[in-house]
Amino acid sequence: MSAPTEIRTTTPVPEHLDDSDLVVAPTRHPWRWVTSAAVLIVVAQFAHGLATNPGWDWPTFAQYFTATSVLAALWMTIKLTLWGTILGFALGALLAVGRLSNNPVLQVVSWTYIWAFRSIPLIVQLLFWFNIAYLYRTLSVGVPFGPGFFSFNVTGVISGFTAAVLGLALHQAAYSAEIIRAGIISVDHGQVEAANALGIPRGRQFFRIVLPQAMRSILPNAANEVISLFKGTSIVSTMAIAELFYQVQVVFGRNGRVVPLLMVATVWYIILTTFLSIMQYYVERHYARGSARALPLTPWQKVTAKYREIRDSGVGAPRGATR
Repeated sequence: MSAPTEIRTTTPVPEHLDDSDLVVAPTRHPWRWVTSAAVLIVVAQFAHGLATNPGWDWPTFAQYFTATSVLAALWMTIKLTLWGTILGFALGALLAVGRLSNNPVLQVVSWTYIWAFRSIPLIVQLLFWFNIAYLYRTLSVGVPFGPGFFSFNVTGVISGFTAAVLGLALHQAAYSAEIIRAGIISVDHGQVEAANALGIPRGRQFFRIVLPQAMRSILPNAANEVISLFKGTSIVSTMAIAELFYQVQVVFGRNGRVVPLLMVATVWYIILTTFLSIMQYYVERHYARGSARALPLTPWQKVTAKYREIRDSGVGAPRGATR
């Protein structure tokens, strides 16, 4: 018997294929739709509860949202955040330089400061500075271990606001120092060696080569710290400083409207945190230049580009108009 003969059939393939000849099979994602629908239902239920539950007491919220006392307390919160951020990151930069220096004394002092202030809770530091007059009634300026030139009363100089700024700034400096140090050491050391080989001065190396690249690593963490500091200013309410959360407590302590007054503080915190997040986005975008050939469009640029696309396509033109 002879072996069976294998018969092969081939389908002729066109010599020239066009994109319109290709059949694209859509990918099915049924569970994605189910999950999206479930999430939207939960969001709709939450929004419905916000609008219809009388416990939220939105008229009281509207009454106190822009009240003079609340706005003054909000400004106090902003001032605490600004001073704590400026002084904290300025001292943190010095501590980071000290940890990266070749001087063993600066290394030990910087490390000890960071270790100590990260170990002590913020509320303890605030209360310590608020009660510093119990330890030092007067301070003098003069020769160390020698005569003093002039002295001043601590109680008259370190007020509640000053004590809060000192506590927030010194606490913030310990964390910002590590953020700055991590950003600096993230830059490839080979670039510094190349700059040294080219004879570029050290100051110019740092500000023109190291710092712009380090900022890409520093900014996300630094922005988180600033936002955390902004919300953390509520802890100074223990010192009876009229910041936002303290003022809200005073108001609902008088009228008993706890929930709407808490929502007043919550919404203001959300608004200012959103503003800080937008600032972070544009500052990061500024320092991202050079890391990519083209930066992605900002949300506003996307909106304007879409508007130009619709305008140029003739959508919305009067009926019967010719193109």
